[in-house]
Amino acid sequence: MRVLVAYGSKYGATKEIAERVGQVLREAGVQADVRAAGEAGDLSSYGAAVIGSAVYAGQWRKEAGALLQKHERELSALPVWIFSSGPLGRGDAVTLLRGWRIPKALEAAVQRLAPRDIAVFRGALDASKLNRFERLILRLMKAQVGDFRDWDAIEAWARGIAATLKEK
Repeated sequence: MRVLVAYGSKYGATKEIAERVGQVLREAGVQADVRAAGEAGDLSSYGAAVIGSAVYAGQWRKEAGALLQKHERELSALPVWIFSSGPLGRGDAVTLLRGWRIPKALEAAVQRLAPRDIAVFRGALDASKLNRFERLILRLMKAQVGDFRDWDAIEAWARGIAATLKEK
């Protein structure tokens, strides 16, 4: 089975999560293609999909949301897993987002896809990659800076996906 791992990432932290998911899937014997959501292309050759996005101000990256919406029919015929990356700080990612798991604008599409799982992972923020306006917002919000990703949790999630796919 060939799996698409598609991501929306602005500064690369979510891309790295997608790459790690793809690596874990391949190590488990599952063929995985990791692609930027805007470059996913034709989905007809895939038997499953993992789609994720960075979260900014409660929204997914446009290209990731567009992939879900544009290819909803094809994706609804596949086993799909969804992930979001973004809350910064220590603690449970969903709690950090006050219970949020998927952007409101995408809730209906995600519900129709009936994903096998929706994960939320803590993200990473390198202030040196931000533009002047973003650094100002960062200071005003008193947001934490650093890499808060839990690689053990990400890898465990990916191993669970691999196990489910290998059962088929």
